[in-house]
Amino acid sequence: MNAAAPAPVLKPPFTAETARAKVKAAENAWNSRDPEVVARAYSENSEWRNRDQFFMGRAAIREFLAGKWSRELDYRLMKELWAFTGNRISVRFEYEWHDSEGQWFRTHGNEHWEFDDDGLMRRRDMSANDVKIAEGERRYR
Repeated sequence: MNAAAPAPVLKPPFTAETARAKVKAAENAWNSRDPEVVARAYSENSEWRNRDQFFMGRAAIREFLAGKWSRELDYRLMKELWAFTGNRISVRFEYEWHDSEGQWFRTHGNEHWEFDDDGLMRRRDMSANDVKIAEGERRYR
C-alpha cells in the first residue's frame, strides 16, 4: 500500500486559490495535534508571537506545541482566510478544547503570517482570547 504524497508546498505570491489552500493545509496540520507535522510548515528560524510568548525556531515550535496539546485536550480548530497579499496571509480562527478538569473553552483569535520564497512560514503573529463554554455549546467536533 502506497502512502499518500505530501501536500505541495504553496509558495508566494499568493492568489485567492493558493491562499485558501494554504489556510486549509494549516488547519489540517494543526488538527493532527502532531508537533512534528505542524513544525514542518515553518522555516528553521521562524519567529513566533503566541499571545504573550515570543520564541524562534522549529525546536521551540515543537516544544511549545507539545506543551499546548498536553493542556488543551481534544483540541479542534477552524481557520478562515481573512486577507492576503504577496507573501502574507491573515486568518481568523476558533478552536475548542477542554482542560484536565473537563471545562470546555472556545478560543477566538487572529494570526498574521509571513512566508519565505520557499513557502515556509518565517513569521507568525497570533492574538487570542479564551471563553468558557458548556460542552453542549461546542461547534467543532
